[in-house]
Amino acid sequence: MNDYLWDGSGRPEPEIDALERTLAPLRFPPGKHPLQFPRSSRQSIPYAAFAASIVLGLVAWQLFPPNPPQLTAWTLSEDGDAAAVRKVLIGERLKTGESSRLDLESDAFGRIEIQPDSEMRFLESAAGRQRIELKHGRIHAFIWAPPQHFIVDTPSATAVDLGCQYELSVDRLGNGFLTVQNGWVAFQLGDIESFIPAGAACRTSPAGGPGSPFFEDASATFRNALAEFERSGERKMLEQVLAESRPRDGLTLWHLLARLGETERAAVFDRFAQLVPLPAGVVRDNAIARDRATLDLCWNALDLDSTDWWRTWKREWHGRR
Repeated sequence: MNDYLWDGSGRPEPEIDALERTLAPLRFPPGKHPLQFPRSSRQSIPYAAFAASIVLGLVAWQLFPPNPPQLTAWTLSEDGDAAAVRKVLIGERLKTGESSRLDLESDAFGRIEIQPDSEMRFLESAAGRQRIELKHGRIHAFIWAPPQHFIVDTPSATAVDLGCQYELSVDRLGNGFLTVQNGWVAFQLGDIESFIPAGAACRTSPAGGPGSPFFEDASATFRNALAEFERSGERKMLEQVLAESRPRDGLTLWHLLARLGETERAAVFDRFAQLVPLPAGVVRDNAIARDRATLDLCWNALDLDSTDWWRTWKREWHGRR
């Protein structure tokens, strides 16, 4: 074997010599372009850290895999198609088109119809609590679960079911409208609360939260004046509400009494006292000052339900929020 191939000693064979001459123009000149090595390894630290983070992330994913999708207690069918029933996931967005409808049912809680052009999702589904978000659209809910177990969040208020049947609609600006067919619903935003019995309705808006509930059989003049007063706060609209009030409309006046300024509260209470027989112990000045015990007596005089009942659920619900 020729030593030239190993250590460059001796004479190369003719074939090797010819090959070297052919490749000579491509030879790397070490003196002209010396090899350079980085003086410091600091520049490689970010790359090493990045690589390490990837490795740690993969290890963490193996040790602590992400939570699997959670099922709710509800099944879903589209347009009443019983052949296409499936379970609903927590966080799943349920949308309907202009002419489609979704039906939800739970043996433990009730039924929900999602009307056309609507979007909602489940935020929570536990044994004693179902919470959904209605972003926009309309739902019809028939709930047979115990009070407080079914809650609907909207952009401008939270609806708490107290064992009932109701419809709730929300437009794309966040304004809502609730009507109750059976039972009771509470509408709440911060410290503003409305209690809506069967046969009554209530508006809500992002600007003001829940309005004062009113019975749907009230006169159109009363309903329109109330809507305008809640929108603009004009005194003449309040005067029209008071003038059109019936004894049954004490429901609306009671809610106004708890919300308005002192001068307006005086006018509202005087009209309330004309329409609703008040029990002993109701003092005008205390009512205008929004004394809680006095307002409770005024509520009980409406003969709708005792305040003992809804104060109990309110304490429990606020404690869990």
